[in-house]
Amino acid sequence: MSTAAVAVGTDGTEYSNAAVDWAAHEAQRRRRPLRIVHAFDWDRQQTRSPAGAEYADRARTFAEGIVATALDRARALAPDIAIRTDVLVGHAVPRLLEAAQDADRLVLGSRGRGGFAGLLLGSVSQRVATHAPGPVVVVRGRGGPAGGPIVAGVDDSPAADLVLDAAFTAAAEQQCPVTVVRAYLPVIPLWLVDVPAAAVETPEQDAQERAQLEEQLVPWRARFPAVPVGTVLTHEGASLALVEASRQARLIVVGSRGHGALAGALLGSASLQLLHHAACPVLITRPRPA
Repeated sequence: MSTAAVAVGTDGTEYSNAAVDWAAHEAQRRRRPLRIVHAFDWDRQQTRSPAGAEYADRARTFAEGIVATALDRARALAPDIAIRTDVLVGHAVPRLLEAAQDADRLVLGSRGRGGFAGLLLGSVSQRVATHAPGPVVVVRGRGGPAGGPIVAGVDDSPAADLVLDAAFTAAAEQQCPVTVVRAYLPVIPLWLVDVPAAAVETPEQDAQERAQLEEQLVPWRARFPAVPVGTVLTHEGASLALVEASRQARLIVVGSRGHGALAGALLGSASLQLLHHAACPVLITRPRPA
């Protein structure tokens, strides 16, 4: 049985170069092959004319140059793994979703060509992260300080086990701590409704929530006894707490959905906010289709 590759999408921008670097380090560390993918699109009808065919040839040459440059970057960082490159014809979103089908995970930059200067997350990255059939990493900020923890954002939804599995596994591989962040809104007396929830002291509710969190972590502490574990319980919104935690993290892991997600939504609001504002790479976990 072949080993699933770490796949990375590239378009030659500085953002995708950061994704290629991260993916190469990840593949090297985990001893997995690396697949570098670039998708380019053109109107097939236009290729029937001499001018259209010439444009298609130039576009393919440009695309092959992009993956060749990415291959050189990856090979310099990960000399001991198998690396494959693919130039795919078609719109980036569906082609990257296809690449994610059999990948261990798909790695993307936070923005790409055509992104407006004021946008914090490109439309391709957001759409792929929203619809991918497996785990997606969006590389934001820096790769993470050497001593930074892996942060896991959890609630008590079924998605939490996937998040904790990914976070503890990565922490064991990288020999670093895990920080588990859980945000909840306490029941506040009516006379305090105008006070921010984060400023209200609710020791009894906090104790109950902390006990539930510790119970949730029991099997993971037992499975990974060498991984140091810290916990953060906060009344702040989940997205705000996780963005703050990302400033000191090497990686932040969240689920594709959680409490409060609309029935038709494929990416929870906290995860989406992280993709826009996190200061480190973000791993979106999700169960693969049966």
